[in-house]
Amino acid sequence: MDQNSNNNRGTGYAGRGRGRGRNRSGGGGRTGQGGGSYRPQHTQALRPDIESLQISEKKPPLDLSETTENRIVPINRPDKGGTDADRKVWLLANHFIVSFKPEDTILHYRIDIEPQMSRGPQPTRNFIPKMDHRRILNKLFSDDLTRLPDQKTAYDGMKFIFSKVPLPTGQFGGEDMENHRSPIFTITLVNELSYAKLKDYISGNHRCDPRDILQGMDLVMKENPSSQRISVGRSFYSRQFRQSDDLGCGIAAFRGFQQSLKPTSQGLALCLDHSAMAFCKHMPVIDFLMEHVWGFQEVNDVGKKKRDVAKALRGLNVYVTHRNTKQKFLVAGLSKDSAREISFTLENHEPPRETGLVEYFWETYNKKILYDDIPCLDLGRSKSNYVPVEFCTLVEGQRYPKEKLHREDEKRLKDISMPRPRERKSIIYEMVQAKDGPCGNVVRNFGIAVDKNMTRVVGRVLAPPTLTLRTPAGNPQVISVDRERCQWNLTRKSVMEGKPLKWWALIDFSVFDRFRLNSGRFIQKLRKKCSDLGIPVEEPVVCRFTGMRDLSSVAATQKLLDGVVKEANGKCNGRLQLFVCVMSEKHDSKKYLKWVSETRIGIMTQCCLVKHANNPKEGENDQYLSNLALKINAKLGGSNMELVERLPGFPGEEHVMFIGADVNHPAPRNTTCPSFAGVVATTNWPAVSRYVVRLCAQEHRKERIVDFGATCLDLVNTYARLNKVKPQKIVVFRDGVSEGQFDMVLNEELQDMKSAIYEDDYRPTITLVVTQKRHLTRMFVENERDGGRSGNVPPGTVVDTKIVHPFHFDFYLCSQHGAIGTSKAAHYNVLWDEHNFTSDQIQKLVYHLCFTSARCTKPVSLVPPVFYADLVAFRGRLYHDAAMESQPQSAASPSSSSAALLNEGFYKVHPYLKNEMFFV
Repeated sequence: MDQNSNNNRGTGYAGRGRGRGRNRSGGGGRTGQGGGSYRPQHTQALRPDIESLQISEKKPPLDLSETTENRIVPINRPDKGGTDADRKVWLLANHFIVSFKPEDTILHYRIDIEPQMSRGPQPTRNFIPKMDHRRILNKLFSDDLTRLPDQKTAYDGMKFIFSKVPLPTGQFGGEDMENHRSPIFTITLVNELSYAKLKDYISGNHRCDPRDILQGMDLVMKENPSSQRISVGRSFYSRQFRQSDDLGCGIAAFRGFQQSLKPTSQGLALCLDHSAMAFCKHMPVIDFLMEHVWGFQEVNDVGKKKRDVAKALRGLNVYVTHRNTKQKFLVAGLSKDSAREISFTLENHEPPRETGLVEYFWETYNKKILYDDIPCLDLGRSKSNYVPVEFCTLVEGQRYPKEKLHREDEKRLKDISMPRPRERKSIIYEMVQAKDGPCGNVVRNFGIAVDKNMTRVVGRVLAPPTLTLRTPAGNPQVISVDRERCQWNLTRKSVMEGKPLKWWALIDFSVFDRFRLNSGRFIQKLRKKCSDLGIPVEEPVVCRFTGMRDLSSVAATQKLLDGVVKEANGKCNGRLQLFVCVMSEKHDSKKYLKWVSETRIGIMTQCCLVKHANNPKEGENDQYLSNLALKINAKLGGSNMELVERLPGFPGEEHVMFIGADVNHPAPRNTTCPSFAGVVATTNWPAVSRYVVRLCAQEHRKERIVDFGATCLDLVNTYARLNKVKPQKIVVFRDGVSEGQFDMVLNEELQDMKSAIYEDDYRPTITLVVTQKRHLTRMFVENERDGGRSGNVPPGTVVDTKIVHPFHFDFYLCSQHGAIGTSKAAHYNVLWDEHNFTSDQIQKLVYHLCFTSARCTKPVSLVPPVFYADLVAFRGRLYHDAAMESQPQSAASPSSSSAALLNEGFYKVHPYLKNEMFFV
């Protein structure tokens, strides 16, 4: 802070202390508006010998127009929705119909707030923090309610205001009395937004996405909760917490909701869902320390437990109570000395004089520092600014990272945030009607009304596919899936193809723990379970008994694994296939193990916890061992299960490849680390059980997959090398993009892919589907008897009416059985389709694919290609974290540019593993 004492209103003193997001076109499809387009000829299956197969290594030239007129757009729904159903159920969806008058408009203004020199003797800062914008604007509106009616405006907190009535434009001044600033406001009319444009879009009369009017209406719907609740991202949380939601340690679970506006086939809908988040409680800092720091019992413990106190408070925001201010201050740390030992120079005093912190507080604020023998909080930015702890209170709404919660508290938070269907539905109804919810006076003043009833919609429950396993004698056996849970068991059954595990090593990391692994029993049980499933497993070549300390760093992990490999090389003729690692607990050091083994050594790992490996009761952990065996077999190249019927939509003999793609981004507060793109592809048809992976780092938070075309070309060539034929049909599943990014996926990634893989005699037909799980739509059975024991919608429930897009080709599919909380359906958006799928065909295809996951004996919640791509992209994040810790401090510092990190070979999967399913 500045060293200007009397006007340093940050905390009361400043100075240095001394003493220290359908038109069809393309080959095989119907040509529509979107241009773009190719009509690839259906070529005969390519079946030459592998020696004569020509595999392209360069992108062939392809003229792709990039003009606005020729940009392709998402295709339209090809029919009125699907009709196939094993049975139908009536559902309630958390979509609340929003009505408006088409003749009404919203005025869109831009507001610029610039500081002006104050009228006092002290200069003001040359910027106004974002947190002060709304407060200053509220003051301006309250001063002139006639010209600036706050109940008819919505402000985004930064640059834009949406108003129902005209606002005065031009420059005029306001006043921020607290900080002696007289900011200059410049209000400019940007646009006049008509509700009629949105009505035309929803009715299908106008195909241009009315994003501007939707953004304006969305902001209007958020104005009431944003002014009365704690805003975090797109969520709004209550300022109070229930006593039952107190997690202890100064932390509590606060309940809230998320909301969004969606154009649907039944009209504009408000989608609202429940959420919960852990926050630090709004309380005096001393009280927080007593709850949060172990052993902290009285104020004087600030000095005794200085390191723990600094760790607990650093990075938190506080208010000060010794003067009247709403300003927030970030805790930088603690003072080196106690309050009575801190002194500084009053530079604005004539003449400048020396004073102590205790004397300053008494003379300036008439406040006596009661605890003057303990350190103060440092609330300075560039310079120290010390304030006694007793005058500091935690700011409300400060998110507490869930990864820092104790295991029991993390489970409680999870339980609160994942209520069962009946409770979640009740909470949603309660929040849509709440006074601090989305339906306040501002919404009504804009001519918007919300129906408080959920949307009633029919769901079709698709029949599960029949599966093929083997009998213990090795004969194929057709099994039916349980209709309620869609699960199947492996009792007296074997996998379709069990790969032998001949050379493997057991690494036990529990040797120094209270509960050690019973290694002999575990090896015996694992070998027996694998044998029962038709997976031959020999005795381990090496058994290494150690502790978690050998995973404490990259160097220690490398030394351990190198030693195991060296010992194994002296005992067997072949190369080790697998490290089976039994760990004492879930630990962050697992990243070292994965990075060293999968990028440096080229041997796969299978981790498990000692509490599961040691389960003494016969049969109690049978399912756990079965899942372990399934993962091991998949990693070795085996096939666990196959569908009896060929996947829907592909009746011919042409080869089909499925591609999954996803991008993993760093945490929001991280500004330098690269993002990681994971792309996977099937290599066996029609079983689609084997996948190869490609992982690459790219620029920080860049969603477009760089060199997606080259990656797809590599995958197509890999398929050709393994099958002696290129795939004639390709289905791409893209995960993690919003509606606003559909254009990028279609006109950049898809076009890049076509440009890369197309040749004169090779133009496969392509379908592109975007999958979304981070949406707010929830569905509940209207009659609870339809929900079975869990109360959730049945697995296989598909909805493609009312709550879907007015004309795009999308649907919701809940493929999984929801045993915990409330099931969430995946949202599938078919953006491009050269296979002419009907709604029934694509829905059945996706549902049947969900049964092919190698990790479990039930359908997964998201189609496996993107489920696997997500695992691969996250693996890149683990590799990065481990690699950075292995570098010198200067190279691994947060200031390292992401571009420099991209040039390193930190993330390249070992050649032995890149065509194996090491990630399952």
